[in-house]
This record gives sequence, C-alpha cells and structure tokens, in this order.
Amino acid sequence: MSRFTIPRDIYFEENALEVLESFEGKKAALVIGGGSVKRNGNLSKVQEHLAAANIETEVLEGFDSEPTFEVVKQGAKDLEKFQPDWIIGIGGGSAMDSAKAIWLYYEHPDLAFEDAIKPFELPRLRNKAKFAGIPTTSGSGSEVSNLSVVADETTNVKYPVADFELTPDVAIIDPVMIEELPKHIAAYTGMDAFTHTIEAYVAKPRTMYTDILSLGGAEVIKDNLLASYQGDQEAAKKMHTIQAMAGMAFANAVLGNVHSLAHKSGPTFGIPHGYANAIYLPYVIQFNREVVEDRFAEIARRLNLKGNNDAELTDSLVEYIYQLNKDLGLATTLQDFGVSEEEFNKHLDTMAENAMEDPCTGTNPRETSLEQMKELFKASFYGKEALVKA
Repeated sequence: MSRFTIPRDIYFEENALEVLESFEGKKAALVIGGGSVKRNGNLSKVQEHLAAANIETEVLEGFDSEPTFEVVKQGAKDLEKFQPDWIIGIGGGSAMDSAKAIWLYYEHPDLAFEDAIKPFELPRLRNKAKFAGIPTTSGSGSEVSNLSVVADETTNVKYPVADFELTPDVAIIDPVMIEELPKHIAAYTGMDAFTHTIEAYVAKPRTMYTDILSLGGAEVIKDNLLASYQGDQEAAKKMHTIQAMAGMAFANAVLGNVHSLAHKSGPTFGIPHGYANAIYLPYVIQFNREVVEDRFAEIARRLNLKGNNDAELTDSLVEYIYQLNKDLGLATTLQDFGVSEEEFNKHLDTMAENAMEDPCTGTNPRETSLEQMKELFKASFYGKEALVKA
C-alpha cells in the first residue's frame, strides 16, 4: 500500500491571502524569519486579513536561519500564555520549519529530542492548533510537506523531523509574497525545488503520483528558473507555484543523498540549504546513475536535452546542471564556494558519518557505504573529475 498526503487546502496565485478571512478561530501565532516580511508590508496584510476574521495575532520573529531544538522549545513556551488555535509559518524554509517544530512542542512540550527525530513516529497533533504555511521564497515546499529540519545546538547537525502529522492543514501560495525576492535567493531556492523534483523521481518510495509531479515540476522549473533569476515576474510567479508541487513530490517520495550531504555540511560551512543542494546534485546523479540511469534519462528527455541513449542523456543532465549553477551565479564545488581544504578535511569524517544517519540516505536509490559518502563529499569539494563511481 502506498500513501500520498498533502494539505487539505492549497490556495495559490493572485489574492490567495484573502482566504485568511475565512479562517475559523480566536488566536493565531505568526512565526516569521527576518524583518523583510515586516518591511515590505506583507506581515501587515496577513494580520489585516486575520483581523477581518476576528482572529487576534501574536508575532514570533527571528527564525531566519535553521532552527535549533532549544530555540524551538523556547518558542513553544512563549505561546503557552497566548494559547493560539492557529500557528502560521510565514517565510522561507527556515521560518516554516521553525513554525512546524514550535507547533509540535506547543502540543507536546515534554517530547524527547530522540523521539522527535524518529521518522514517522510523532504523536498526534491538532489537539490545540491547526497549521498554515505561507512561503516568501520559491523552493523549500515546507508549506505542503511533512518535514521540518531542526538542528542540534550542541553538534550543529541538522535532523529532519518527518511525519505526516506535520503536513500543514492549509498552504497559501500568493505571488505577492515574492515580489521583492532577491535574485540570489531566487537562485538557490529555485535549485532547492529542482533538486526536489530529481531526487523524488529516483527515490526508493516513489510512486506514480510523485513521478508525474516530479517530471512536470522539473520541466516547468527548467523553463522558468533562469528567467525568474533574471527578473521576469511572470516566470517568478510560475516558480512560486511549481515549487509547491515539487514539495508535494518529495514529501511523499522522500529524497536522497543530495539532501543528506546538504543537511550535514550546510551549517558547518555556512552554505544556505538550496545552494548546498545545487553543488551536490550533479555529483550524486553521477553516483546514482548505476542503478537509475533510465530515470535520469527520462528527466533529460522531458527537459529536451540531447542524447542518443540513456548514458548520453544522463551526461547531458549533469552538464546542464553544472551550467545552470554557473548561470545562476552559484559555485559548482565546495572549494569554489570558499571552503578551505584544511576546514574540509577537518570535518570530512564527521560529516560523512552523520550523513549516513540521515533519513534521506535510506531512501537514496543506490545503497551507500561510509567510504562512498566520503568520496561524494570529496568529489563535491574538488570537482567532477574526482568522483569515484565504483
């Protein structure tokens, strides 16, 4: 038996925020990242719509980087007096992931860290509040996914907290929220979404539902990501919608080694999550092609890339991603990003060991040994010619 779970309601395109006026409840906690959503007036719009529904609001802010369990648990404590019946995450992936984790600990304040990170073993939610996600970037898919990525503040290691209980009740995907999106954020959040489509298409738990979302998503992203980065507002609107469909795909098919590598190295080297995915993606494709080359070839066909057979098509996909990263102003190796060889070698063993424990490694299409994980890190540091395929 397979399962496919997404929010009960997804509102998208222009004026989607107006649905907030139909929300039923008394109080809503608004979890936001940095100050941009306040400065551009979008937070006020959300509050005005909720006021029209007679819903009182309280803002929790400062969640603009990967949340830690300590920060999340404090956020949940801060809500105890307010007692909201809605928790609304507004922002990029970090803000919405923080909001989901705060929701979890608001409902279950005594949940142990070890139990929170066990995949698909969370206690029931919605005893106190429902959840809505409003993205302000175009890539994480957190507003439709069953995932929250939280870091252990003592080790700086990121852990996915995954359970269908975390799937939001409502997703509101309004393009007004990304009208002032900086181009560099459009680049690496867009590559996050692109990575979601590719990893979901080859992940072990994939289904027909996720396959169709993945292939269609990759096609739309290919047609619009670069244009969005270059300032095309129509392309940006399409990216904002399609990233949620990519999110639906990975939320149900899960992901693979690209995300395992990114989760365990991003905080160490200060690499934004989507940017890390962009660097790792071509190297992981090269590693995984041994077992799913036909599927990589199918992605290449949908992207109208050239090749006479599966091997040539997969080569074309890898080269396309290298070039896309360059066109988006992104580095193609960790070294080019600015990581020193000394720093890389210092953390290599620990990052590889932690990546082996990441849930995304378990759903990667090719079984991966610790030594192979190290080789993937090395390939991504030095460049494609360093990749060991065996």
